[in-house]
Amino acid sequence: MVAQVKTVAFQGIHVTEVEVQVQVSPGLPAFAVVGLPDKAVAESRERVRSAIHALGLALPSKRITVNLAPADLAKEGSHFDLPIALGVLVAMGVVPQDAVSHYYAMGELALDGRILPVSGALPAAMGASADECGLICPAASGSEASWAGEVDILAAPSLTALLNHFRGLQVLSPPSPMIAEAPQTQADLSDVRGQHMARRALEIAAAGGHNMLMIGPPGTGKSLLASCLPGILPPLTSREILEVSTIYSVAGEITDGKLSSSRPYRSPHHSTSMAAMVGGGQRAKPGEISLAHHGVLFLDELPEFSRTVLESLRQPLETGRVTVARANAHITYPSHVQLIAAMNPCKCGYLGDPALACTKAPRCAADYQGRISGPLLDRIDMHIDMPMIDTMDMLSKEPGEPSAAVATRVAKARELQAERYHAEPLLSLTNAAASGTLLEQHAAPQAAGKHMLEDATRRFKLSMRAYTRILRVSRTIADLEGSGTVKEAHIAEALSFRQLHQGKKLEAVG
Repeated sequence: MVAQVKTVAFQGIHVTEVEVQVQVSPGLPAFAVVGLPDKAVAESRERVRSAIHALGLALPSKRITVNLAPADLAKEGSHFDLPIALGVLVAMGVVPQDAVSHYYAMGELALDGRILPVSGALPAAMGASADECGLICPAASGSEASWAGEVDILAAPSLTALLNHFRGLQVLSPPSPMIAEAPQTQADLSDVRGQHMARRALEIAAAGGHNMLMIGPPGTGKSLLASCLPGILPPLTSREILEVSTIYSVAGEITDGKLSSSRPYRSPHHSTSMAAMVGGGQRAKPGEISLAHHGVLFLDELPEFSRTVLESLRQPLETGRVTVARANAHITYPSHVQLIAAMNPCKCGYLGDPALACTKAPRCAADYQGRISGPLLDRIDMHIDMPMIDTMDMLSKEPGEPSAAVATRVAKARELQAERYHAEPLLSLTNAAASGTLLEQHAAPQAAGKHMLEDATRRFKLSMRAYTRILRVSRTIADLEGSGTVKEAHIAEALSFRQLHQGKKLEAVG
């Protein structure tokens, strides 16, 4: 007899069904696991042996062969422990085959028989649901798996509890989906003194999902302003929660099975490697740009990042996805992010201040800003100068408008975009993601604004990408004002947020 238990193998956020086949046959005592297992899977036989011993059972003195089919698919991760143990128990006659036939199983086993949490419970439950099966998983992962919908979830704390459930001696209660509480440590815009232009730009960026670059000396509030962005962004929709949580589940970053409705905010250090930024490593896990999907990726000290890391962002920023190429597979992760970056104007940070600037200006500024390529800058919709403000003058100012008031305006602008793009179900419902066809329909400026934009395009030799992004920003500015059409003033303000490759702001175009 060959026992069979279903489980999954992960290829990015997608799952592939794996059949765990267990045969107990006459021969010298042995326990072999075949089917391209990695080190963690190969070591599962020792954990399975100890967990079954904790039940008061002993493995038969025969040859036990475990085959993970399909055999040409690499198997990675400790979640194969539980299906292998169940397969062995079925082959031993302890558990009937019918009890596990309509379930997928995943979980890591402790030596005392406890079932430990593993990553990927949510996509595994979705895969089980698509196959009209249930899922057996660790108790700590049950809440996460229950978000997959109408799926029969058996969330067991231990192998003993699971066997008692099969025997009718114990009932495992179905888990309930849970939402994590929003963090209470978010910065508030009322903490930002002065910098009215930057505050206005942040509101526009939040309303339309636009990329933004802040340039200014140290201490002008660039990092503080970026940390205020999550507080004015609307919460994730139900569809976006599942998309984001699927990525976090595969990455093993969901705590206590609770999903979050807050938009992701990732702020990697400038020493981050390319594999950590775009994804990769031994198991091709998602990188920072995918963990920021439907959220914010904040890159502080932008020129200090490796040139190869920054250039690797160009395609994901344009397409909203990143493909990690490996020798045996190509894995694609979604990466629709809002990029917020900050940088000093030069290496010393005080360009233009005779009292503080170094003696190498302006040559050092050209070299420092030259670390950011033109094509990457072209993908950033808004470029903001944040000048140094007198400290005593800032202390004397009244607190600025709080995040709650700005968030209300941002939410209204997002609602307008959701209504406008309702015919595009796969769109993220922001102006930043609107296609050229949609912009022609909904962002065509009035005659004066069109003339201004065409004049700027000719004078400054703007690329088609820059032209489109200016239209997107102007549409967002119109949405914040509740205007149904894009006017000349909206185009003028959007142009003020663009930069030439030489680093100079576009002048007013008449």
